Amino acid sequence: MNLAKELAGLDINACLEMLKATENAALIDVRSEDEFAAGHIPGAVNIPLERIDETAARYPERMRPLFLYCRSGRRSGLAESRLREMGYINAVNIGGIIDYEGEKVYA
Repeated sequence: MNLAKELAGLDINACLEMLKATENAALIDVRSEDEFAAGHIPGAVNIPLERIDETAARYPERMRPLFLYCRSGRRSGLAESRLREMGYINAVNIGGIIDYEGEKVYA
């Protein structure tokens, strides 16, 4: 499976629908802890960009699909690049929460 090709051109909302249909997928919010607490997508785990290397401890399986988002898509793009360097072949930047149309969770 080439997750990046499957999601190419889709917005964050369509990508989240794909996440629901993807076995063993994880949703990672790479914004700061304060941003995460101020509102995030249900089911997301917060791993801020500056701590993205901690993903290996939480998700050691390098084949696991990782759907990444931030505010606009820039930081999640950087996180995707770093995770690919670490061997995560199914890490994908799905964009920014600013385009998310669903309900948010507040911590």
